[in-house]
Amino acid sequence: MIETFLAKQDCRFAWLDLTNPSRDELERVAKQYQLPDALVLDCLEPNHLPKFEFSHGISFVIVRVYHAPESHEADTIQEISTKIALFYTRDLLITVHRRAHPFLAELKHEHQADAHECSTPAELALRLVRHALHTFVRPALLLTRELDSYESEIFLKQEVPNALQGLYFLKRKASSAKQLLLLTRDVLAMLRRQTNGDTTLLHDTQDLQVRVETLYQELDGAATNLVNLYLSLSSQRTNEAMRVLTVFSAFFLPLTFIAGIYGMNFQYMPELGWQLGYPGVLVLMVLVGLGIWVWFKRKGWI
Repeated sequence: MIETFLAKQDCRFAWLDLTNPSRDELERVAKQYQLPDALVLDCLEPNHLPKFEFSHGISFVIVRVYHAPESHEADTIQEISTKIALFYTRDLLITVHRRAHPFLAELKHEHQADAHECSTPAELALRLVRHALHTFVRPALLLTRELDSYESEIFLKQEVPNALQGLYFLKRKASSAKQLLLLTRDVLAMLRRQTNGDTTLLHDTQDLQVRVETLYQELDGAATNLVNLYLSLSSQRTNEAMRVLTVFSAFFLPLTFIAGIYGMNFQYMPELGWQLGYPGVLVLMVLVGLGIWVWFKRKGWI
């Protein structure tokens, strides 16, 4: 769908918005406004990462917006975010996206309601980047709560089914979002040059980018530490189980050896004729067991 958000007579530039356009529609717009073929190809790529490029007098920006994944196991950049492409010059702004985004409509109404809000396409592009960054804030807080719940379960419960898998997907989401935010930092650096780098909006947007990137860096690091802790606790529980089995084996190994000796069916065994042989062997087994128990007790193994 092609929609004119702002006309040039209403503002100092025109804003054309394309929602889920077909290839023919995009190529028709590209031909009308003389958009470079290389930039159009990047725009058609749904999995393209954030970037800034200037070609033939046209600035081209790609940002990615966080959206709720369809599956809890979704963890790739393509699954947790969607792309918005921007073409702009001094008197034109074109936005291209597959999904409908409420903040685009909000910006449209703001500029239609107040002509004084119309600044430049570069500043509007900066506002779009700011709104795109805002979409990462709430998911970061939700992932932080999820991480806290995993931490409580791991420390308070002996067995936590699927905790390792859940932590893996959480870490992957945080890592993917962090990669997007790092690339968005480069986009802001290029936009800084076009806005002279002295606007309050630019500084606020850069501060927001740093804050959100820090959130995901902390999430990524905390998830990594919790995975390592979970593996250490699992290994500790396994070691405790092995220690118990080893203690039992140490008790029964000599007793089994004694029983094996006297269980051999040889006719000429000197002990077979002893009247107190059977109770004597039982007493020997008890003494051996007590001796092993005392030794383990002194070692602190039981």
